[in-house]
Amino acid sequence: MSSRDLVFIVIVCTSLECFGQTASIIGSIKDRTTQQILVGAFITLKGTEPLVGTTSDAEGNFTISAFPGSYNITASLVGYNSLTKFNVLLTTGNISSINFELEELQTTLNEVVVQDRPSAEAVTVETPLSVQRLTTEEIRSNPGGNFDISRVIQALPGVGGATGAASFRNDIIVRGGAPNENVYYLDGIEIPVINHFSTQGSAGGPQGILNVSFIEDVTLSTSAFEAKYSNVLSSVLQFKQREGNPERIQGNVRLSASEFAVTLDGPLAKRTTFLASARRSYLGLIFKLIDLPIRPNYWDFQYQITHKINARTTLSFLGVGAIDRFKFAAPKNSTAENIYVLRSNPLIDQNSYTVGLSLRKLIDHGFINVSLSRNFLENNLDKFEDAISMDESLRTLKVRSREIENKVRLDVTQILNHWKYSAGFSIEYVHFENESFNVIRKEIPDTDGNVIQPAVINTYSTQLNFAKVGAFLQLSKFFFNNTLSTSFGLRSDINSFSSVGNDPVKTLSPRLSISYALDSKWSINASIGKYYKIPIYPILGYKQQEELVNRNARYIGSTHYVFGFQYLPKSSLRFTVEGFYKQYDHYLVSVRDGISIANSGIEFGQIGNEAIESNGKGRAYGIEIFAQQKLSGNSYFTISYTLFKSEFSGTNGRYIASSWDNNSLMSAILGRKFKRNWEVGVKFRYAGGSPYTPFDLVSSQRNYLSVGNGILDYERLNENRLRAFKQIDLRVDKKWNLSKATIDVFVDIQNIANFKSTGSLRYTFERNADNSDFATTDGKEVAQDGSNATPLILKENSGSILPTLGFIFEF
Repeated sequence: MSSRDLVFIVIVCTSLECFGQTASIIGSIKDRTTQQILVGAFITLKGTEPLVGTTSDAEGNFTISAFPGSYNITASLVGYNSLTKFNVLLTTGNISSINFELEELQTTLNEVVVQDRPSAEAVTVETPLSVQRLTTEEIRSNPGGNFDISRVIQALPGVGGATGAASFRNDIIVRGGAPNENVYYLDGIEIPVINHFSTQGSAGGPQGILNVSFIEDVTLSTSAFEAKYSNVLSSVLQFKQREGNPERIQGNVRLSASEFAVTLDGPLAKRTTFLASARRSYLGLIFKLIDLPIRPNYWDFQYQITHKINARTTLSFLGVGAIDRFKFAAPKNSTAENIYVLRSNPLIDQNSYTVGLSLRKLIDHGFINVSLSRNFLENNLDKFEDAISMDESLRTLKVRSREIENKVRLDVTQILNHWKYSAGFSIEYVHFENESFNVIRKEIPDTDGNVIQPAVINTYSTQLNFAKVGAFLQLSKFFFNNTLSTSFGLRSDINSFSSVGNDPVKTLSPRLSISYALDSKWSINASIGKYYKIPIYPILGYKQQEELVNRNARYIGSTHYVFGFQYLPKSSLRFTVEGFYKQYDHYLVSVRDGISIANSGIEFGQIGNEAIESNGKGRAYGIEIFAQQKLSGNSYFTISYTLFKSEFSGTNGRYIASSWDNNSLMSAILGRKFKRNWEVGVKFRYAGGSPYTPFDLVSSQRNYLSVGNGILDYERLNENRLRAFKQIDLRVDKKWNLSKATIDVFVDIQNIANFKSTGSLRYTFERNADNSDFATTDGKEVAQDGSNATPLILKENSGSILPTLGFIFEF
């Protein structure tokens, strides 16, 4: 879109904008614990004169009409705590939807404690601390977020991401843990792959898959995990989708420099609604324009169908899929050495999807959930010494890998005699296959042709088929006049593959959470819990001489100790302080390098193709401070600071700073809404310098021609640090509400201050002027041991200003 076209749209929209129109919002009211519908609840728009409101009908539903704008909406009902949701957007283009889940009042014989519970307070009796919640509007308007949920949550306490030259990735690093220690759930269905170009065995990538137009809210738990969640060591990220509009077909079109997306929703039948979207990326184009070396290209698709069988039974279908193609290209200002290094990066072809079915049945004082799902990942990697020629004799890597999981889960939640209990089980059938060819080191001859270093080539083919089974129980109750809430959970997981994986006692994972209310504003919270994660499939399937050498790999364990305070001076304002200590055991250690696998995860491609031992340890500890003001008046803000240490041990047993040990994380978001639907937001992020391992200069020079990169000196693991990372992002939105449509034009500028960061270092040899070969000190052909080459260490510098101009058309 040209600037002339944009100016034309702005002029037309300004001339057509209507001031007397109304917008609508629909939703439902339910009991938070039992999911029973609540009839007769009052729903009001704060700040309207006269007060605009309505009540929920016999099916717990409501509809409100008001002038377009942002509102704080409150739901209240006798016998329940009232609940306020902030910054809910009403537009003429789409009918908005929002759902309330109210908590029953905690009463005694002599008093009734009535509280206005803000949506900022996402805590539950099971998870009374270490939890944050974001609404769809907070995600959509996040400066620098680019509608990417994974990137948005990096502004929350204890959450970091890739920094330096890899800052374009949205890896989620929580409280010093590796990126693969997190799990993701979409409406109760696990979604292992939430990013395009995901690193197999990890989860990060440069762009998220999930469509923010589907999301009602996102909840992040960084400890005190409910027992129903398996395979988690650092965080649980829960995405709750809205339902389609039951009244009419509606949708939106989003166009920006990075993507084109179309979303539709509406009724399919009397009790059936749908959501569907497709998105096409233009990231490769914008990265080319700003001269970044990566060229991502993708499609993604998402759908949800919800059918209400009757008032007590709901059936849902969902699906998420992606098609990814990824390559590198040389920036215009690259040196001959930069170009040579870039040519040896892997080419990535990836396809992934998750489909699921869930059935929710209300019972007396509770509900039953049954879900079936299947997720698939196909990961194809190719790497050559010179990617331009695609010469098989120059191939250094070939991976053809597929992961398939088929899952069944059943759980029951119910209130009995003032006790809340949840119990259930899960069964998974796993298929994993991997064909791998990887040149670790090429053969090195001397001048007489004698071999002074034999070739080391890792090649194997594997197929795994095995089952995983898990079961859990969670009990919760209030005590001492309802000032003390407690929750105890127990879980165990087994599998039919590993030699030590069939003993449920070895993965018995108890957890206990306690919250004590000092008064209506102050509370003290604490939790302790043991959590387990099965090793990633590339590790389980790794072979040497046709033998699966990692069958003895144990579940990785992590014990969390957390203590904190929460202060809620008013419904829109929240302060928390938390201290945490995470202790890891049976962490995986590389046999080849002697270092913890915890240091891996943000490189493109695949991790885990190697022999390991389960004798590593780890620890991460620190303190978090968080303040959040939801929309009050016309302003909102969040400020968080985390001071922490993250350390893991390898073969030598010594604790060494991990690759995620930034020490300090700070973020702040400030936003303000102005008249005539203008909004401005600013985000600041800071992360201390990431540790890195220097090169072994002697081994690197000798092996560079055979390996294609430098050899790290693991005797000096993470001894050095990069410069600190900092970035300021700015976003400006202007909305026009027309008769039956809304247009949102936005400008989003990442790194507007043009801060520079240093990323990972790359080792290479000096090239000649025409980049046809390596330059040598004696004018002869470069020796296989690199003795006549001139070594160079390249620094990957980043810091480009990344502007995005786009618009959203709702209809």
